Amino acid sequence: MSDAVADPARTEPMVQLLDPSGVRRSHPEHDVDLTPDELRDVLRDLVLLRRLDAEAEALQRQGELGLWAGSRGQEGAQVGAARATRPHDQVFPTYRDHGAVLGRGIDPLHVLSLYRGTDHGGWDPAAHRVHPYTLVIAAQLLPAVGYGMGVQRDGAVGTGDPARDTAVIAYLGDGASSQGETAEALSWAAVFNAPVVFFCQNNQWAISEPVERQTRVPIHRRAEGAGMPGVLVDGNDVLACLAVVRSALDRARAGGGPTFVEAYTYRMGAHTTSDDPTRYRSAADVDAWRDKDPIDRFRAYLASEGLLDEAFETALAAEADAFAERLRAGVRALPEPDPAAMFDHAYAEPHTQVVEERDEFLAAWARHDEESAAITGGAR
Repeated sequence: MSDAVADPARTEPMVQLLDPSGVRRSHPEHDVDLTPDELRDVLRDLVLLRRLDAEAEALQRQGELGLWAGSRGQEGAQVGAARATRPHDQVFPTYRDHGAVLGRGIDPLHVLSLYRGTDHGGWDPAAHRVHPYTLVIAAQLLPAVGYGMGVQRDGAVGTGDPARDTAVIAYLGDGASSQGETAEALSWAAVFNAPVVFFCQNNQWAISEPVERQTRVPIHRRAEGAGMPGVLVDGNDVLACLAVVRSALDRARAGGGPTFVEAYTYRMGAHTTSDDPTRYRSAADVDAWRDKDPIDRFRAYLASEGLLDEAFETALAAEADAFAERLRAGVRALPEPDPAAMFDHAYAEPHTQVVEERDEFLAAWARHDEESAAITGGAR
């Protein structure tokens, strides 16, 4: 008998509204009804998210970014979840959830500036209601629950006023399910009935660790032990993700408490640009998941509904090209940070040791500049 956990897509009921070939399915509990324009907007979000990923990876290879964590293959999950939120909901993403950020209207250059190292993530969290990217695995989950408890105590849950009632969505990956913070966050959310949706993108790999080494049961079933509903959704089906997350957020806003959603998907690329996935997974596995591509699936559905034509496709391709050009130019135009700035926010008040370290660093920096100028004759 194998020690591996069973594939949840084969052993558990999974919400799916589009099969891998793009054929529309019905579901007794979850559904969405979008207009033709809304459906085309979903495709636009998917295409631009993938283009962001491609351009950022190329920029990293060219030395313009220090690192990049891609989302290729997970676009359906991210776009679907993002479109389920309301403007006054609060979003807590991980470092890979670029679709969550774009869906809230944040300029992707703010994301790229973080990976270039020119700032700590340049968007205004209050204006967009999106927490800055969290690089430490699962560290965003307890703050997300705390935020949910806060809006609950502010009377912004269960009032029946759609302009007031607020929910929180906290993103995590399958690897984060092994972290202690995740167990604590689930426990606190359930005990205090916090209006939080935990959106877990199970992309099968925690860096090089497969999901069967993370858990003995499908991840969404951990919700039962914490005391909340768990839902398994096809993460490559953007409509199913939208329907499931929208329902969970509606429940949270109404005072029904937290929900754990597992979006069953696949990371098509590397964990980050410093990773080589060929060392731990097979090409056959990647090829099998490529046939389930979320964008190809959704595009096939739109085509079957007669919602795609040459004019739309041409306009979308032109928009994607312009988007990519703006990213390339924008990244190269980002200003270099002041080297002393890294010391500015270590403590709220000046600290003697930090001041000494800053002065030592700046003196070494100045000597380096002088030596470089002497070697190059002043050219930099």
